[in-house]
Amino acid sequence: MQQDTHISTGKDQREYLFDNYKVLLIVLVVIGHFIEPSYEQNPFLYELKWGIVAFHMPAFIFISGYFSKKIPSIKKLIQGLVIPYFVYEIIYYLLYTLILDKETGLYLARPKFSLWYLMALFAWRIMAPVVQKIPGHLFLSLIAGLLVGFTQLDNFLSIPRIFFFFPFFLAGLSFDSSCLNRFRNKKGYFGAWAVLGAFIVFLFADEYHDHLSPQIFYGRYSYSDMGLDNLEGVLIRILCYCISFLLIYLFMLVLPTEKKSYSYLGQRTMAIYIFHGFIYSCFKYGSSILSSVESNLESLLLIVFCLFLVWLLSRKPFVTFTNKIAHLI
Repeated sequence: MQQDTHISTGKDQREYLFDNYKVLLIVLVVIGHFIEPSYEQNPFLYELKWGIVAFHMPAFIFISGYFSKKIPSIKKLIQGLVIPYFVYEIIYYLLYTLILDKETGLYLARPKFSLWYLMALFAWRIMAPVVQKIPGHLFLSLIAGLLVGFTQLDNFLSIPRIFFFFPFFLAGLSFDSSCLNRFRNKKGYFGAWAVLGAFIVFLFADEYHDHLSPQIFYGRYSYSDMGLDNLEGVLIRILCYCISFLLIYLFMLVLPTEKKSYSYLGQRTMAIYIFHGFIYSCFKYGSSILSSVESNLESLLLIVFCLFLVWLLSRKPFVTFTNKIAHLI
């Protein structure tokens, strides 16, 4: 999540495709977290969870890479990522211990909830300029993403996720949005929707993935943690990469490129990302309401609530707060 995704073209026009894309993604991030305690109890939420995790964070990271072509200075990286990371870690610690009575520690090397993204983004922006100089760097990053699945690092310094998602960041760095022009036509539009529709049908018809966990897309867990042998784990992770990259590009062909009434939300994703985690934690550890969602009506109401939450957290007080935290020094 960037504070702002503005880049300049020859006419100094904003690329609203990516603002609109980020709106979709932040909505899916919020929904994906809030259905976590109950998705296994409802067939629709179960498949929705699979569909969300298959591409929402890879796409966010791809877009982060796209807007990181000019890597900020170390000072700005520390100001915009490292300091906010420590601030939000402390807030989570105080929330868990003082309000939610959840036993935890101030484990700064093991990010709480969604803060792994701040740590990972810092690492990617530091690593990318060096890695990009290596021939075949994208292929090598994919190999590294496969190999990290053999380790048992769990959440330490977000290392498994850093390596698992790094290929998406690198792909975004090298992506030229002008190449979409040849595919952004009626044929490409309907073709993309046809493939997306086939993917949705696959989710509801396929039985094999029901024996797995959506966590195979998280990048955090080793193959053994997922109950997979090494060969099966590698093959499934390769398939995960293929699915994620395919979905990232397909949505680029179907999302609007012009400014919409909701496009401004794409510039405020950091505030939504940070604060929805605090609210989710309150619901998860302070009540049983999220784990009691079972019926389709309850699922629909939960999704509507998530949409409202996205709008609420995009308001000025939340955006101002995250901006101030990102400019403390």
